[in-house]
Amino acid sequence: MFPNKEKGFMAYERKTAQREAIEDRIQHYNEFDVTLNDDELQKQGYRCMNCGVPFCHRGCPLGNIIPDFNDAVKDADWEEAADILHSTNNFPDFTGRVCPAPCEAACVLKITDPAVTIKQIERAIADHAVDARWIQPQAPEHKTGKKIAIVGAGPAGMAAAQQLARAGHDVVLFERAEEPGGLLMYGIPDFKLEKDHVRNRQKQMEAEGVEFRCGVEIGKDIPSQQLVDDFDAVLLTIGSTHARPLPIPGSDLNGIHQAMEFLPQQNRVVSGKEVPDQILATGKKVVVLGGGDTGSDCHGTSIRQGCESVHSIELMPKQPKKDNPNTPWPLWPMIMRTSSSHEEGGERDWSVSSKEFIGDENGNVTGIKMVRLDWVIPEGGGRPEMHEIEGSEFVLEADLVLLALGFLHPEQAILDELSLDKDERNNIKAVYGSSDDDAYLTSHPKVWSAGDARRGQSLVVWAIHEGREAAHAIDKSLMGRSDLPTINSHGYEQVMP
Repeated sequence: MFPNKEKGFMAYERKTAQREAIEDRIQHYNEFDVTLNDDELQKQGYRCMNCGVPFCHRGCPLGNIIPDFNDAVKDADWEEAADILHSTNNFPDFTGRVCPAPCEAACVLKITDPAVTIKQIERAIADHAVDARWIQPQAPEHKTGKKIAIVGAGPAGMAAAQQLARAGHDVVLFERAEEPGGLLMYGIPDFKLEKDHVRNRQKQMEAEGVEFRCGVEIGKDIPSQQLVDDFDAVLLTIGSTHARPLPIPGSDLNGIHQAMEFLPQQNRVVSGKEVPDQILATGKKVVVLGGGDTGSDCHGTSIRQGCESVHSIELMPKQPKKDNPNTPWPLWPMIMRTSSSHEEGGERDWSVSSKEFIGDENGNVTGIKMVRLDWVIPEGGGRPEMHEIEGSEFVLEADLVLLALGFLHPEQAILDELSLDKDERNNIKAVYGSSDDDAYLTSHPKVWSAGDARRGQSLVVWAIHEGREAAHAIDKSLMGRSDLPTINSHGYEQVMP
């Protein structure tokens, strides 16, 4: 049926999953991608050229062994593919859904042809593993007697907890929300990631010995110092949750909300929880400020809630639709991306700056004064500078404004309570020690940090990477050595920014 492996990329074209029709999928919050059948997925695996120097490794923060699992899929050996994938990635069922796929941007085939559908194959492998019950708890054979506290049950904290539990340590994972997952649970909409994926991993980790203590806020319910006193090591994976404000006139008007006020409420409603006074877009003119993934999530959620209109506004200029000479292969391409949410309706605009929020006599927002921008590269080069275009001012009507402007740094209370050093961006400074294994150690000898709290706002794959690396460092510090894998275990150096 299939040609020789070396001819696969010439025989088959890139093919991705179909999506449920827009008019149907906006009526619910479930995932809506229709997975390709196994024969089609095998063809996509055949397209991988098994390069001698696989740049997809460079693109993946986790160091996923992509040519090997593609080859296993090509041979319909799904169990082998799942073993290969899980050797570097604790949660491919998450990343196969929400990762932007920097691996595909670095695919060698992409130089001349559409890249291999690596993300789609990863998701299919993970789903096969779940359906076939290949994902089983991996409890340790021996216990070390060491106790480790992890604060923050997002993807970094969950990855670190699973690795450390498998190494035989007693791990307690603290989470202030009612369920673990961080933004996976309370942020990313269910139509991109249904929450049973997170809950299934929680069950697996509990069977491996991880103790989840949800609804517990460190620094409020338990003093930070108590963790240091009671545990052999403390890992802070508290994320970067201090949202970027927009300090312009009128920012205190009713109807202006941060995205992470709006999105988690809908997550809770979908999970069957009651949310008094929920922020709703129903029947409203919605303006989303910010053009990233979070802004896109606000856009799609507003449509599902039945908004009258939705505009997504981006400060930066509109990027080219395909190739951008400023970001050539194998760099992550700065191009215009249209998400599934943007496909569903509404308007988008670029190179627009918000000058002032307008309100009525009752203190409710009614619109935004805006101005169009011209981005100019200064003489001699450098970063483009924005200049307001004279006479371009306009007012955009709005009675709900959602700020999706990114996050600045972690909340500072725990850092201050433990007198931890910070970097210039108020992230946790964790670069202490004599080797790369100590890169996650803070200025306190028993406290470590990983994920967005350490590196700044980033991707789920980077969070999992950092959690795994921090687990190796902690294990080695406590035991003198560690068998837990690191990114460099695969024989190359990770060089992504």
